[in-house]
Amino acid sequence: MAADVGSSSLQLPCVFSPKSRQYLALCAQDGRLRIWNTDSKTLHQEYVPSAHLSATCICIAWGPCRTVKEGPQRKKRKSEAVQEEKADLLAMGTAAGSVLIYSTAKGALHCTLDGGHSGGVNCVQWHPEDGLLYSGSDDTNIVEWDLQTGKARSKWKADRAAVTSLSVSPDGKLLLSAGQIIKMWDLDTKEIYRKFTGHSSAVTTLRFATTRPPDSNGLYFLSGAAHERLLSVWQVRQDGKDKNSVVSFTLTDEPQHIDLVQSNNKEEAVRLAVVCKDGQLHLFEHFLNGPCKKPLSPSCSVQMSDTKDSPVPIPLLAAALTADKLSVQLAYGNHLQPVMERVEINTAERHICLTRDVQTSLSLTMETSVSKVKTPIVNNKSKVLVPGLPGHQAPVKGTSEKRKKDTDTKEISIVERLGEIDLSTVPSEKGAPKGTASLQTDNFAVLLVQGLESNDASILNKVFQTRKEMVIKKTVARLPLPAVLPLVEELTKRLQGHPFTAVLMVRWLKAVLMHHTSYLASLPDLVTQLGVLYHMIESRVKMFHKLTKLHGKLYLLMTQVATGDSSNTVTEVDHTAKLVYEEESSDEDEASGDEALRDDEDSDNWEEDEVLGEKMEEEQVDEEEGDPDIRRDSKENGEEDMEHGNESEEE
Repeated sequence: MAADVGSSSLQLPCVFSPKSRQYLALCAQDGRLRIWNTDSKTLHQEYVPSAHLSATCICIAWGPCRTVKEGPQRKKRKSEAVQEEKADLLAMGTAAGSVLIYSTAKGALHCTLDGGHSGGVNCVQWHPEDGLLYSGSDDTNIVEWDLQTGKARSKWKADRAAVTSLSVSPDGKLLLSAGQIIKMWDLDTKEIYRKFTGHSSAVTTLRFATTRPPDSNGLYFLSGAAHERLLSVWQVRQDGKDKNSVVSFTLTDEPQHIDLVQSNNKEEAVRLAVVCKDGQLHLFEHFLNGPCKKPLSPSCSVQMSDTKDSPVPIPLLAAALTADKLSVQLAYGNHLQPVMERVEINTAERHICLTRDVQTSLSLTMETSVSKVKTPIVNNKSKVLVPGLPGHQAPVKGTSEKRKKDTDTKEISIVERLGEIDLSTVPSEKGAPKGTASLQTDNFAVLLVQGLESNDASILNKVFQTRKEMVIKKTVARLPLPAVLPLVEELTKRLQGHPFTAVLMVRWLKAVLMHHTSYLASLPDLVTQLGVLYHMIESRVKMFHKLTKLHGKLYLLMTQVATGDSSNTVTEVDHTAKLVYEEESSDEDEASGDEALRDDEDSDNWEEDEVLGEKMEEEQVDEEEGDPDIRRDSKENGEEDMEHGNESEEE
């Protein structure tokens, strides 16, 4: 039976060879395949695919063990009479959609299977006998490969979503495939035999747990999905009422590597070893006989830690069950240099912690004397040409005559460089070249790293004095990841100082959180390292709420005082008319106006009016006596009667 398949690009594939567990295959992030010998604890082989950078390895699976007389090894080992079955072929699914077949006996690539998939290959599974290989991809298809011809025998659409996991039954007649819904296929007809509910997220593991035929109600398989802390067991029933799981195994985290010993009959228990994402190993042993309502806890859990005063957990990479029930083959440490060990485990204890002294430092040597920077000797007569057009001289900026003399004897120190570079402001002239801003931010990033490594306050002060948001963002973006945490610690120290410097430090802290939040979140002890910063921000935010209330009250008070002062300073309104308009009127209007004026006068003026009226009547009588014609006309017109009537009315 093939070993477990690495199913996610986040989890690096790590698989033991079947049966003897002699080899451990590991695929690194750069696409290199490393095969370690578990007996000698040494690197057995290393293979670098031609497209290892563009098409990284996503999943690997060992083929079934075979004797050396089979297949392409017949001529190569004709003189050796070795009849033992060994693990030879290893299938690797790549992100480019191809499947690579590597031979450990040759130590080279056996063949390449191309043209079957248009998306990345997520899972590969071997047929137990017929020399066939099955692959599932992001293009939702399953391809059946024939290794004799190196071509695809058949291809069919398996799901609406990507196919993330595959498993072939022990008799080679059924195939399990899953995206989120689990489907069982008849390999003879390539039609669906059963369909199961599946999981809410992508299924990462499918394994047959028993070797019994499906028509006996004794065929079981298990599945695990991303972001789920359990393994579900499904029963293939003859009546078809098998859409839901019957048993659940509880875990501490998402399963990453699974190895099991299948059950051949009802009296034989299934043995299961699960390595979770948190680096723990859980061992299960259970008799599969119908549904079980309660989730099953592991019979034994194994953790590893180092031997320091404050123990640090060592992550387990893979585990393999052996024929001996008391021992387990483990691989732990890091992927570049794993440690392999066969450990005897007492399953009577529920929790076991193994302490090991693991050297985490890799033996990578590097000659540093070659990378020494030397300043070339430049004479006054020599010309420096700009690459590109011939004859163009580059503008060489000489700071002082002393600098030119010293170039022959010694290199420029960091203090001199700081003095020559004006870090506070850079004048933005129209004729300035476009590359000055990037050049300055590069200098900032280099100086910031140097200041953090050497703990030089003068360098850090120069860098932190800048106020330009764009320069700060680009500088933080160019920082290497190991310098991010020291920068946060330095900013935390400076935030506790004067408020003026705290305003500048907040800009840098904001840029760090914008660019490097994902890196900071991946640190295991982030809470302890950023605890001081968190408590300081929390205390200042509490004061800010009270200050905003005080600010609001003071604002209302000051506005009331201001409005009171403004009301007292209002000047008196001038009532004199700016413009007078008189309209010309007729005699009738004047008479009516006179009558209106008379009606409005006070009663005190009645005597004066009567005296004036009598005088006017006497004058009128005298005029009439002197002129008889006027008197006669007035009598004819009836004016006299009207005048008497008016006088009586006025009286």
